[in-house]
Amino acid sequence: MEIRLKFSKCEAIALILSHMQSYTIGQAARLLGVSPDTARRWADAGRVATHRDEGGRRLIDGQDLAAFSVEVGQNGGGAGEEEVSYTSARNAFPGIVTAVKLGDVAAQVEIQAGPHRLVSLLTREAVEELGLEVGMQATARVKSTNVHIDRT
Repeated sequence: MEIRLKFSKCEAIALILSHMQSYTIGQAARLLGVSPDTARRWADAGRVATHRDEGGRRLIDGQDLAAFSVEVGQNGGGAGEEEVSYTSARNAFPGIVTAVKLGDVAAQVEIQAGPHRLVSLLTREAVEELGLEVGMQATARVKSTNVHIDRT
């Protein structure tokens, strides 16, 4: 038995947007490796688009944050921003997925973790099992010359 639901165009867009991952200013700051004040200033200056949720919190869509994190990583965040020093216990780099390239068997995943861009080659099956998509949080774990991806 097949069940079909009818949605108006606006309802369909709202349903899609409700499933997109969004980040608060504080979460975005952590992923970008800056203070929440810096992330707030960037949002106020229009460097990254925000919208408000039902509770009035400012949110950044995952894909917008992914694109912005690449820009920040390449340009160093802008003049006058605080220097970020990255050290992590057990070589874990929490960040945001900025690219996923799928092949027939292998895949390439890029993560921007503050000022660090990490690239991992793994199986397509692993990417699909983790459900990795641009704009979602993930942690790259580095051991020697291998980079492992954990979904957060």
